[in-house]
Amino acid sequence: MTADAPGPEGPPDNPFLQVTLPELRRRTSVKWRTHPPDVLPLWVAEMDVLLAPPVREALHHAVEAGDTGYPAGQGYPEAVAAFAADRWGWTGLDPARTALVPDVMTGIVEVLRLVTGPGDVVVVTPPVYAPFFAFVEHAGRTVAEAPLDAGGRLDLPAVEEAFAAARARCAHPAFLLCNPHNPTGAVHTREELEAVAALARRHGVRVVSDEIHAPLVLPGARFVPWLSVADDGFALVSASKAWNLAGLKAAVVVAGREATDDLARLPEVVGHGPSHLGVLAHTAAFRDGGGWLDALLAALDRNRRLLQDLVAEHLPAAGLRPPEGTYLAWLDCRALGLPPEAPGGGPTVASDLDGPARFFLDHARVALSSGHVFGTGGAGHVRINLATSPAVLTEAVTRMGRAVAARTG
Repeated sequence: MTADAPGPEGPPDNPFLQVTLPELRRRTSVKWRTHPPDVLPLWVAEMDVLLAPPVREALHHAVEAGDTGYPAGQGYPEAVAAFAADRWGWTGLDPARTALVPDVMTGIVEVLRLVTGPGDVVVVTPPVYAPFFAFVEHAGRTVAEAPLDAGGRLDLPAVEEAFAAARARCAHPAFLLCNPHNPTGAVHTREELEAVAALARRHGVRVVSDEIHAPLVLPGARFVPWLSVADDGFALVSASKAWNLAGLKAAVVVAGREATDDLARLPEVVGHGPSHLGVLAHTAAFRDGGGWLDALLAALDRNRRLLQDLVAEHLPAAGLRPPEGTYLAWLDCRALGLPPEAPGGGPTVASDLDGPARFFLDHARVALSSGHVFGTGGAGHVRINLATSPAVLTEAVTRMGRAVAARTG
């Protein structure tokens, strides 16, 4: 089977079987324009899907009605609150303690400016979403690391050590939590988060939780909102990842009950950034896109199991950590005998390639995210975006296996 062929038989509502590879190659977004047409792009967090019907209908209605002005009202946070209550059993999201921001990372920076000062320490848990490093530093704060443990989960002793060191260096340290975690796909348990909350209280650390992947928790795990275990922090949510809306800018900052006064200091101008069409699209996704999301999650679960089989067949020496959440898989390539990253490499932009990711692009024509951009613990790894058709995923891993075999055989 080639990647251009239709995928194997599957449910008719599988979102990954509703758009062909030739159609995808006509897209103009970064996923499909960064590399030549012969490359299979499984790197940046875009999904190979069409818009969920409720989102498409909301956008069509707005365009046809000329409803393209400025956003207004509480429809978006109200839709998120209803979704949170239905999906996560969390009724603590109060739309009165929310604010609209252009996107999650912009919102994170604005919240960090509320709870920290210039030069203050922000703890992160690498390997972690690469923009955490750049955005924190660009905001004039200092990054400190508490690396994940060998199983790709939060290392509580390392977190406590980082919290204590941060508090010794500054008066207002913060912790930037990735929940669920990107790139490992770990979905933090309630016990893990409660332990982090206790450490944060002990050391006076304010927590800001990036929950952009929260709707994307796969069977076997359960998402726990940060603000269901702590009242003095913030969470940022968006439909961007779960409904493939990165190009329609809008996100929501949610403050805990004890952070209400901090949120009140958010500059009014920050709310000017979200797109009205973005707000309408994200609102429709959370309010009416649940059925489409269920089909997506089922397809992602099948792709997760397919990827495990493909890696076992074509890259048996690699170590795969199947995700509990997100549509991103973390592949340990250190035993494959591939060229390593250049010495001194560190977190940078997601499109920078080195080590195994560079090898697979050059020799397999598969674009993956390079592990080194995710910080400590990322070297020798690649991140695979499995939000694509089974045919594309099969072709990509088959190509990777052939390339490794040609090098080592």
